[in-house]
Amino acid sequence: MTSHFIWYELMTNDIAAASAFYSHVVGWTVQESGQPGMDYRMWTIEGTAIGGLMAVPPEAAAMGARPAWLAYLNVPDVDAKVAAVTAAGGKVMVPPTDIPNIGRFALIADPQGAAIYLMTPLGDMPSTAFAPGKTGHGGWHELHTTDNEAAINFYHAQFGFTQSGAMDMGPMGTYRLFNAEGSDSMLGGMMNNPALPHPAWLYYFCVPDINAAKSRLESSGGTVLNGPHEVPGGGWIIQARDPQGAMFALVGANLA
Repeated sequence: MTSHFIWYELMTNDIAAASAFYSHVVGWTVQESGQPGMDYRMWTIEGTAIGGLMAVPPEAAAMGARPAWLAYLNVPDVDAKVAAVTAAGGKVMVPPTDIPNIGRFALIADPQGAAIYLMTPLGDMPSTAFAPGKTGHGGWHELHTTDNEAAINFYHAQFGFTQSGAMDMGPMGTYRLFNAEGSDSMLGGMMNNPALPHPAWLYYFCVPDINAAKSRLESSGGTVLNGPHEVPGGGWIIQARDPQGAMFALVGANLA
């Protein structure tokens, strides 16, 4: 069974500022989650929750954690998958833990060091967080790593991601496209990026107009790192940092 990206989560050092920034740039509404004992908020668009927002935990900050976006992959059994990931060379960063009325999760790092959450949710309601082309939803997932051949093999074995194509990026090497196994549903790409301090996933969120979003991003204190650039299929992308330093990306049409 192929795992899917079911939730996007921002850990930040300023919840109020991050809420205002992304609400303006992406169009999300922020609402309280109602989880007891913690300040966890949800990103929503037209009444649909696509992710969450929380402060970087103090113990993580003390170990050097900085604002960052993470995502959740659904798995049938978190404990079994954590054992399999560990046996395949990954590491456990947060052991399997229950969230009352939500499900059971863990945070792992792949063998190259990129972090991602695993989740066995309660119930069988499908997630609509990833919906390419739909404003405010996830549109692409990009792994920046040190060995993308090893990475695609790991994610195929553990989560069913299957290489569906490749693009020659010259000095940057090969960009490996991946789908859900047995499906034409394209999920993202993997590339080597030695410029990053450590391997990480980069998440793209959909906006209607990339140029208008760029203007909102810059006027709100964000920094454009790359773009706008046209990508295969006719979309345009921006890679950026929010005012607190978390990397993210946007994808949309060029309406200029």
